[in-house]
Amino acid sequence: MDIIFVLVCAGLAGFVDAVVGGGGLILVPALFSAYPNAPSATLLGNNKSVSLWGTLFAAWNFSRRIPLPWAQLTPAVACSLLSSLAGAWCLGLLPSTWLRLALPLILLALLIYTWTSKRLGQDHAPRFAAHRETWVLMGVAAVIGFYDGFFGPGTGSFLIFILVRYLGYDFLHASSYAKVLNSASNAAALSLFVSQGQIWWYLAIPMALCNVAGSLGGTTLAMRLGSRFVRWMFLLVVSALIVKTAWDAYAGLFNTMVSTGFRASAL
Repeated sequence: MDIIFVLVCAGLAGFVDAVVGGGGLILVPALFSAYPNAPSATLLGNNKSVSLWGTLFAAWNFSRRIPLPWAQLTPAVACSLLSSLAGAWCLGLLPSTWLRLALPLILLALLIYTWTSKRLGQDHAPRFAAHRETWVLMGVAAVIGFYDGFFGPGTGSFLIFILVRYLGYDFLHASSYAKVLNSASNAAALSLFVSQGQIWWYLAIPMALCNVAGSLGGTTLAMRLGSRFVRWMFLLVVSALIVKTAWDAYAGLFNTMVSTGFRASAL
């Protein structure tokens, strides 16, 4: 039953991730629930191995309907790959506590801005000429790729928001570009997990197939319903991310403060 549960969750995660990112919100808790005694690195590695295939097939499905400017995207993909490796390398060297505490607040600001800007991402009007757009995409990919390797939650949502807000894309184009860049950062992280032997291939392969099926369904629906649908999915996923990241960041801190207060009052 555990395998059936995680396969269903992998398919649902692929659907959500293909549209706006955030599939890890579904699959990671499912893996930890189904295999509570497994090492965290193994479960996270399996999640990456699954999400990589989902994002790759989502990018492919988008590219069939939405022309992707590979001249601009290829250097950005290289930046995403290398910066994700750098972020993963820094993971054990730099504390991420401050980022964990700040993330829910950043996501909340992003949600409020998107909600109040009704026309944001509805029209596709790129702001930069091709050569300048290449450099901007490389910068975005480097920053978000490093974040994905170092920390990770909300990577796809951050990519989509930046492409919409600062590069002038609509939500549909932004989602398709984000899938390409996110595939590179996922591949970098996965390479580290594979080198450490953290992947359960007997589980990762069927989960990947379910994730790809969900991903193809998500991209097909997104292309059929357009940017308005993607915008609402974006708002929903970011709202869920705020709740999840706030709980992860502040629940432990609150419990520590309460227990400290109890000890102090006892004295």
